[in-house]
Amino acid sequence: MTFCKTAIIIVAAALSASAQTPGLKFDFPKDTPVTVISSDPGQSKATMRGGAYVLDLHYTLSLRNSSKHRVRGITVVVLAQEGTPGGKATVRVPSLNITPNDTFPLRIDLKLVRPMTVGQNSPSVEVQLDGVLFEDLSFYGPDKLDSHRSMTLLELEAQRERTYFKALLETAGQQGLQDRMVASIARDAERTQPSVEMVSHATNAEPDREMQFAFLQVPDSPIEPKDGTAKISGNEARAPWFEVKNRSPRPVKYFEIGWIVKDQQGHEFMAASMPAELAVAPGRSSQVVQEAALRFSDKTSIQSMRGFVSSVGFADGTYWIPSRSELDDPSLRGVVAPSPEEQRLISIYRKKGLTGLMEELKKF
Repeated sequence: MTFCKTAIIIVAAALSASAQTPGLKFDFPKDTPVTVISSDPGQSKATMRGGAYVLDLHYTLSLRNSSKHRVRGITVVVLAQEGTPGGKATVRVPSLNITPNDTFPLRIDLKLVRPMTVGQNSPSVEVQLDGVLFEDLSFYGPDKLDSHRSMTLLELEAQRERTYFKALLETAGQQGLQDRMVASIARDAERTQPSVEMVSHATNAEPDREMQFAFLQVPDSPIEPKDGTAKISGNEARAPWFEVKNRSPRPVKYFEIGWIVKDQQGHEFMAASMPAELAVAPGRSSQVVQEAALRFSDKTSIQSMRGFVSSVGFADGTYWIPSRSELDDPSLRGVVAPSPEEQRLISIYRKKGLTGLMEELKKF
């Protein structure tokens, strides 16, 4: 597939020197399956601060599915200035259900920074298409941000959640579905999530100590973690190391391991998800070392760590994710956050009640 840039479309222009409406430009491939119909800047504004513009974006785009397939997800890059801190962001929208020729909104609510240039009359932002995921999990786009994998995993999670809730409605009725929604809301409210920051390297001066991972067994997982450690220094953890075995009959090329931490008060929380690009042949074992470093709040003392396999990618382009019953295991239920799709369904239940939720489930 050849990508040709379309002519740049200027959507908005500057209004004043002190508080301007930032311009929006689109750089989509010529044969794009999603076309821009219109845009509304809303309360978007650009304010000069020192030698830069601070762009407060609140655009609503109207897009059309110009393909012959239902759209399930879209990722765009919003670029104010390449290589500038705060100059680039990503907007990813999963769980769509857009039929051919239908239009749908895409919200851009971001704050970016763009340096001022000589002769520049108004600040502008470029929107680039990184990828579109379709109902059959086929994909279109340059995929510079690995959107194909990210959106495929999100769609598989969404399919799993919708299947679960529709089956629950069928077997337990409306009351059963409502009870489960209430339980999901309560579970999310009770979940502990202290401050966790991903840093480029550890900065704590305390001596390192090596801590072992205890691995939760996910029976259906194609990857089995055999061993793992991380280096702990005060409120920081770094350099996680894992040994894994591919117990499936297919070659694996990618997997993620969820990293769960217990603090000094006995609270457990999901600290990070560690991705690994690693080819592992069927029946073989391999090791991976991550360069990641995590910094927790100053009051956090790491007492123990657990890990579990959260996704696996095969060489043939297919993926595995844990089943709903595996995630409902007591050892994970209070730690792992509801998936984006479950959060979306909870939001619909809060706003539109049980009737609105049931109508949403019928759309898929």
